[in-house]
Amino acid sequence: MLGPDCCRNPPTVSSREESGEVLQIGSLNSYVSGNLDSKIALLFGSDAFGYGAPKLRLATLTAKGVCDVWLLLDMLRDKRQLADKVASAGYYVVVPDFFHGDPLTSFNDIENWLKNHSPEQAVEFAKPVIQALKEKGITKIGAAGFCWGGGCRASKDAEIQVAAILHPSSVTLDDIKEVKVPLAILSAEFDTQNPPQNIKEYEAALVANKVDHFVKIYPGVTHGWTTRYNDDDPAEVKSAEEAQQDLVNWFGKCF
Repeated sequence: MLGPDCCRNPPTVSSREESGEVLQIGSLNSYVSGNLDSKIALLFGSDAFGYGAPKLRLATLTAKGVCDVWLLLDMLRDKRQLADKVASAGYYVVVPDFFHGDPLTSFNDIENWLKNHSPEQAVEFAKPVIQALKEKGITKIGAAGFCWGGGCRASKDAEIQVAAILHPSSVTLDDIKEVKVPLAILSAEFDTQNPPQNIKEYEAALVANKVDHFVKIYPGVTHGWTTRYNDDDPAEVKSAEEAQQDLVNWFGKCF
C-alpha cells in the first residue's frame, strides 16, 4: 500500500508566507486558499505527511543549485505552490487534515500508522467537509489525491464532479474500473508503487468505460515528485511545475 518511495525526501517546515489560512470545515482543520466567492471547490487529499506539508500548499522553492537562469527566473516569478497555485486560477481550494493532527513521521512505524489512517477513511472524512462547502454555496467540487490521498476513491462518488490522482500508491485496477467521473492520472516513470505498466492498464480501463480522462507519465522522476521534489534538482523542479500546470489545466478543462 505504502512503500519506501512514499517516504522519499520528507517535507521540511517552511517559513514562507501562505496565501490562505487554516479554518475548521466539517469538523476538520483545513488549509483553505483562493476565491471566497467561487462556486467551485477543489478538495486536496494529502500524502502521508499530512495537510501541513509546505510543498502541498505553498512554495518552498529556492535558488540554491539552479544553473539554468531561465528556470531560476520562472521560479522567482511564481512563488505559489500547489494549493495556492491552483487557487490562483479562481478556485476555492481546501486541504483537510484527514489525519487529525497525526501525520506520518517515520517510515519505521508505517504499519501501525496505517491501522489508524487507511486511505479508505479519506472519503468518509471528506463527506462532512463536502456538506459544509455546499452549505457555503459551493455548487461543484473536484478532488485531487496525492499518493495516500483519496482522489480516486472520491471519483466513485456522485458528490465529486472531477478527480485527479498524482503518483497514486493505494490504487488498483478494480478502483479505476469503478470511476464514474472524469479522472486525471499523473504518474512518475520510476514508481514502484504504481509503475508505468499499471498506469497504462488504468488508462485502458478508462477508455473501455468511456470515462473522460487525462493520463500522463512524467519521464525521469520518482514517486512523490509533485509535492516532494528535490529543490536542488532543476529537472525535478521543472517536472513538478509541469505536473502542477497540467493539474490546473485539467480542472480548467472540466469546469
